[in-house]
Amino acid sequence: MSTALMEKLRKELADALTPARDIAAKAEAEKRDLTDEERTRVTDAVKTANGIKARIDQAKADNDLTKQLGDLGEGITFEPGSKSHNQPIDGLWTPRKGETLGQAFVKSDAYRGMMKQANNGRFGDRQRVQSDPFGAKALVTGVSDTSAGALVVNDNIGLQVGLDAFRRPLSLVDIITNGNTTSDAIEYVRVTSITNNAAPVPEATSSAAPTAPGGAGALVNNTGGGYKPESGLALQKVTTAVKTIAHWLPATKRAIADAGQVRTLIDEFLRYGLAEELEDQIMNGDGTGENFEGLNTVSGTQTQAYDTDILTTLRKAKTKVRTVGRSRATAYVMNPADWERVDLLQDNENRYYFGGPAREGQPTVWGLPVVECEAVAEGAPWVGDWRKAVRWSREQANISITDSHADFFIRNLVAILGEQRDAFGVLQPNAFVEIDMTP
Repeated sequence: MSTALMEKLRKELADALTPARDIAAKAEAEKRDLTDEERTRVTDAVKTANGIKARIDQAKADNDLTKQLGDLGEGITFEPGSKSHNQPIDGLWTPRKGETLGQAFVKSDAYRGMMKQANNGRFGDRQRVQSDPFGAKALVTGVSDTSAGALVVNDNIGLQVGLDAFRRPLSLVDIITNGNTTSDAIEYVRVTSITNNAAPVPEATSSAAPTAPGGAGALVNNTGGGYKPESGLALQKVTTAVKTIAHWLPATKRAIADAGQVRTLIDEFLRYGLAEELEDQIMNGDGTGENFEGLNTVSGTQTQAYDTDILTTLRKAKTKVRTVGRSRATAYVMNPADWERVDLLQDNENRYYFGGPAREGQPTVWGLPVVECEAVAEGAPWVGDWRKAVRWSREQANISITDSHADFFIRNLVAILGEQRDAFGVLQPNAFVEIDMTP
């Protein structure tokens, strides 16, 4: 296929998908489900895109076949089990560098072996694959065009587009401290207050001990005694348990066997869902049951009331991190709606303070990066030293698949489970300030 024709097909693919993405994005922004009309338009767009993508893939396959004929005898083919394939570590199959969890799963011997057993009418023992560290509880089938049936084409991207349209960007975990643990409980020290009484001290003029000092002032003014002032550091020992974050997806054996893009279900749905819940727990966990003690729940954080205007309020909160928390703020974290309010601020001549629509690069305010996070409540952004919030990873995101759930065995169904185990703690609560942006 010529380059011009390939570019033409790619443009047609983009033109088919753009309206569908816009519809999905609008529904997400308005926090509602798709209407019947919107769902029909999105489904039609995906079908059209699938047809175009199939033509592109067929052309690529033809080109590859032609090249293979020319190189016949010179290429090298690796059979399963050769060193080109992932090797098991402690019974788990791990992705290679640059490979996603879903890609590793569908390439693993565990998946191939499971498919052989499925051909005999049943699945064997539970299979498992593990990734780097980081429900739509509808049945996925291979029949309906609105389910996995839409996947049974060459390298289908329809599901990727559909899921991506409903995903929110995640960035909170990137700015906090990330560690690891091999225990089911974390014990750490939380700093609750600091008292600094450091002061110049006169030299002792007598070996006889004077009257014992009674306070900070007495320490300094006790002439001739040479007593040094005492400061204080209040610490609290905190124990937090490792929590399990998990969800699962039911699917038919036909969908799993026929749809090569089962990796999309894993990477774009199950794995993403774990990361989204982790972000929510870090901010809003109420500390009860299996919930984290999130930042909104931790005792000892500071608050900043609305003062004069939005920018003044944000600046005063940053100052509190420095003067009260004795820390250096690393970022503002706010709901996208709040950042929109800040971003659209204009001076008396209607000029945007923050560069307007032509601005490029990382958003900043008062010299700090701004991280948009939907887990943060609208009207209540945070600023702080995010290095003092720590996430400990006990078990990285992993995927398990089995037919040994309820009556799935006799119904030719399987359950695909994604889970990870983490703990979270705030080392110094007063290094964080919650801001009230309501006038």
